[in-house]
Amino acid sequence: MSTILGIDIGGSGIKANLVDPATGELKAERFKLPTPNPSLPREVAEVVGKMVEHFEYRGSVGCTFPAIVKDGVTLSAANVHKSWIGCHAAELFASTTGQEVLVVNDADAAGVAEVAFGAARDRNGVVVILTLGTGIGSAVFLDGRLLPNTEFGQLHFAGRESVEDWAAASVKDTENLTWTAWATRLNAFLGHLDQVLSPDLFVLGGGVSRKWDKWAHQLTVNVEVVPAALRNEAGIVGAAVLAARQFDQGR
Repeated sequence: MSTILGIDIGGSGIKANLVDPATGELKAERFKLPTPNPSLPREVAEVVGKMVEHFEYRGSVGCTFPAIVKDGVTLSAANVHKSWIGCHAAELFASTTGQEVLVVNDADAAGVAEVAFGAARDRNGVVVILTLGTGIGSAVFLDGRLLPNTEFGQLHFAGRESVEDWAAASVKDTENLTWTAWATRLNAFLGHLDQVLSPDLFVLGGGVSRKWDKWAHQLTVNVEVVPAALRNEAGIVGAAVLAARQFDQGR
């Protein structure tokens, strides 16, 4: 497969692009539409269909989703409608698009891209990748191998039911925090993860990674911390890579 369509479903937007899964190279201009509100399964599936139509694409599709995903079924719904819990998303998207679709956790996909082509390439040991956006996604790798479906954003922290309600990038805007105030919160959470996991590297992604110079100096955790190299495109790339691996097998 020379080109795979990668789709990244987020709490506020759905974006897609064609990807060379062997190199991670984007082959077209990114296409983005808002996530439906409410983000019901059928409505989101219609947007996924529009992504396929936009690129006039026929072939395997890799699609991320902000939830625990096992065998194509979404088992949680932190930043989307609760009706996704127990939904067979892969079958739903396949029926809408007419293509075979692999659905994976969004942060896992971003992590796979960073390990394959980005900031965690050729890095051994324990690598923790966090995607900072509407919520906080997480991916954990040991010597390049993924431990799937971690949900560190759902950890209780700082008196909150979930740390993403306190330190996600979206909180900076909703609470009108300065970069310093927000990054101080994130630094505290990184320190907690350091105590629990003793990682060798943190990779921080999401849209805020584009403004790394505004807040990175506030991170004092005693672990190497770097911005995601693929920035906000990592989910698209990782989804395409994982779809290529999945659907190439047995062919």
